[in-house]
This record gives sequence, structure tokens and C-alpha cells, in this order.
Amino acid sequence: MLKRDSFSYTVQARCPVAEAAALLADPTRQVELHPLIVRVRRVRTRPGARASYAITDRLAAGPLRFPVTYRADVLVADADEIVTVARQWPATTVRNRTRLGVEPDGVRIDVEITLTAPAPLFGYAFRQARSAHLGLAARLGALLDRGPADPPAPG
Repeated sequence: MLKRDSFSYTVQARCPVAEAAALLADPTRQVELHPLIVRVRRVRTRPGARASYAITDRLAAGPLRFPVTYRADVLVADADEIVTVARQWPATTVRNRTRLGVEPDGVRIDVEITLTAPAPLFGYAFRQARSAHLGLAARLGALLDRGPADPPAPG
């Protein structure tokens, strides 16, 4: 039996919408943002996708750390919307729908994450996804506020 739930968050940044969209539509640029990602490789694009990637996360269960690789497809990558779907065995899917809007001083980024997973795995998977994406959100605004030419912040 599969379970499904969603969470959302909003980030505001002082940058052009196109800059935010370019970053969010390219998983290879998100390694420094996403707390779990350790590797991203471009792979053969699936039918119906704009781009496909093999992404490796490092997950934790108690004191154990283990890598998990999954497939992520960018389905929509427009200036105002980005949709990605990540699939991992067994029957786990993460759908990310990001909407971007122009604000007087930059961009508003509204993200909705929907996770579907087998009931026995759901609690763990949902907690990991929410924690990782909220960590990404905390870093995203700061990265976009720096601008493309600014050096990374120390730390």
C-alpha cells in the first residue's frame, strides 16, 4: 500500500527570475544547496522529459550512512514553472512543482513537494525529503542573493 503527502515552502530572493529558474532546473548546480546530494550525473533523457539525471544522496539511519541513487527527470523548465519527478526503488516518487513570480525586488519561489512511498518506508522517506528540501530552501535565497558573479560566502 502506498502513502502520499505534500509539503510546501516559499523563498524570496533578490535576483532575476531567469537566474532562479536556471538554477532550479539544473540538478547539477544544486549539489551545494541540497543537504543530501553527493553526486549528479546527466543520463539519457527519458521520453517526455527535457533532461534526466542519476542523483546520489547520502542518507542516514541511526549511525549508518549509505548512498542511494535515483533517477530524476525535468519535465517542465520554463521561466515561471519547473516540474521534476524523482523515482527510486521501491515505488518511491518525489514530485517537485516550483512556481516563480516576479516581485518588486526580485523573485518569489513557491515549491510544493509531493512524496509517494510504500507505507513501511513512508515516514522515514517523508522526514528525509522535508528536512532536505527545507535545508535547500534555507540556502537557496542566500545563494541567489549573492548573484552569479559573487564569490561563495565563507563558512
